[in-house]
Amino acid sequence: MKEFMDENFLLQTETAQKLYHQHAAKMPVFDYHCHIPPNEIAEDKQFENMAQIWLYGDHYKWRAMRANGVDERYCTGNASDWEKFEKWAETVPNTLRNPLYHWTHLELKRFFGIDKILNPSTAKEIWDECNAKLQTPEYSVRNIIRMANVHTICTTDDPVDSLEYHRQIKESGFEISVLPAWRPDKAMAVENTESFNKYVDKLAEVSGIAIDSYSTFMDAIDNRHKFFHENGCRLSDHGLETAIAEDYTDKEIRDIFEKIRGENDLTRLEILKFKSCMLYEFGIMDHSRGWTQQFHLGALRNNSTRLFKQLGPDTGLDSIGDFE
Repeated sequence: MKEFMDENFLLQTETAQKLYHQHAAKMPVFDYHCHIPPNEIAEDKQFENMAQIWLYGDHYKWRAMRANGVDERYCTGNASDWEKFEKWAETVPNTLRNPLYHWTHLELKRFFGIDKILNPSTAKEIWDECNAKLQTPEYSVRNIIRMANVHTICTTDDPVDSLEYHRQIKESGFEISVLPAWRPDKAMAVENTESFNKYVDKLAEVSGIAIDSYSTFMDAIDNRHKFFHENGCRLSDHGLETAIAEDYTDKEIRDIFEKIRGENDLTRLEILKFKSCMLYEFGIMDHSRGWTQQFHLGALRNNSTRLFKQLGPDTGLDSIGDFE
């Protein structure tokens, strides 16, 4: 019987095997969209166990666990790390044909040398073996990144972020480039009046520009764009339900900005006009500094109102949208 994960896993033709083993396998990784917290790289964090490295922030796993009937305390709650890992091990067999199944076992094999399938009967053995390795210096965050033959990492950063950890990483002499990527979704999220106004206040604070109009709002945005550029950023990253291109005039956008800053909710058409304008302005801004744009299209965000109020965004509440 063929092994589940031999050297030709997912390589179903001779051509695929040749291209991978003779060419792709030896190439370095340029990860232009990454969610590794930059502070963990700056600190060269050492994880205590597999729950910390796998389950503390991976909302894809949380979503699968919830779908498997796992109680929330084992996803984001106060269960012990072992209990959370045990519940993930119970969930893994039910993710067959989902990338989570492949990722889990590729990581066990490539980084920990484990060929076993993760399930309830193997969970404790795998937990102990992996945890023992995580205690060694070879498994610090920076060394794990080195194991993966990474050349460049682009993190995901909001325009108001300080980028202090990126500077620390650069100053430390770490040989792998860790660069910010500009993710300005909150700067155009005018569908939530209260959140947007809090964000504009924060933008004014970090930019040092008093925002009293749409013009000064854009001045503050450009101030942060320049700051990101000075810190090595060359990518912008946008999460959209669908492509937006509503016609608008400059006066309409100024009036819309004044309306929302007056704590008034916008109409659906006004929201689309403002987002269209911001996408255009971001495009002009990115082009002026030679950046590349990347788009995440079609995600239906925050489907559980109850959990969203409890946990906030990016906690495994998204799904595939069906937008025109």
